[in-house]
Parts: sequence; structure tokens; C-alpha cells
Amino acid sequence: MASEGNDDLVLDAIFNPSLPVVACENTVKDCDQCVEEEYVEASVLSKVKELEIEGVNAAESGDFDKSLEAFNSAVNLAPNHASSYNNRAQLYRLKGDIDAALQDVNTAIELSKGHGKAAAQAFTQRAMIRKLQSDDEAAYHDFKAAAALGNTFAKAQAMQMNPYAALCNQMLKEAIGKLKRGETD
Repeated sequence: MASEGNDDLVLDAIFNPSLPVVACENTVKDCDQCVEEEYVEASVLSKVKELEIEGVNAAESGDFDKSLEAFNSAVNLAPNHASSYNNRAQLYRLKGDIDAALQDVNTAIELSKGHGKAAAQAFTQRAMIRKLQSDDEAAYHDFKAAAALGNTFAKAQAMQMNPYAALCNQMLKEAIGKLKRGETD
């Protein structure tokens, strides 16, 4: 039945040419077990989420010091919670501390074991950093990983960066144009 999966990929590529062709067993639509593993007690997780909200609100109001304090508290309270590292990484990016941001997204990917929403966000953040650093190949691979986890922004970015998809889309556009003009060859 392996060819059945490949057939689905081919059909998906034909009917959804703007999306990247990604072979993945763990897509959001058919994977209930792609949930970030948490090793955090419910009461601690509740406090961590409060701290994350406090950090996001502080960052949005421009108080990066208060935001960093809240995210650091969240990380210290639950050092195995990938989401806290994602949030702190975003703050580091805003502050221009790219090395610290990369360290946190790498930790988030490691803690999430590359699955779930936290991993999708971390792969996307890392891809954006890599793209800004002109490492397009690494950015493309991270966008594909995030797309495979259901991140729609990453899907769009991977499609834009995929040279094969761009070529296929151009050929399809030309063929449709010829059909509309009544050309037969």
C-alpha cells in the first residue's frame, strides 16, 4: 500500500499545485497523537500559561524587560515545556538577539521531539531566522518540516521557495493559457 500514499501525493500535487509536496505520516488532519509531550503538572502548566500571556502582553506594549522576566520565569518553572522556549525565542528575535533565539527554538524542537504545535512554531521561527541569514536551503527544510506539521504559513513559504513547484506552476499556467487561447500545441 506504499504506492497508494505516493498516488495521493501525485494527485495532491496536481489538484493543489500551490502547496508543497510533502510526504508525511503525521499530518494534522490525520494524526491525533501529534500532541506535544508535556511533563508538567496541571497546576504548574496553568501558572506557566499565565506567565506566557503576561510575557506576550508586555512584549506587545514594548516592555521587553518585563516580557523577558515573565518568559524566564515560565522556562524556570517548567523547563520541559517547549512553548515557553518558543515565546522567549520570539522575544529574543524582536530584541535582535538571534543567537539566543536560535538556541531557544532548537530547545523547543528538541523538547517537542519535532511533533505538535510547538514544533511547528519552532521550525517556522528557525526557518525565518535562517532565511534572514540567507541560508535558504536550511530555511526551506525547516519550512517543509513546519508545513508537514500543519503550519499554513510555512506551507506557503515552502511552496514559494520550492524551485520544482515554481517550475510546475509556470508550466501549468502556460498550458491553461494555451487552452484559453484555443492553441492546440
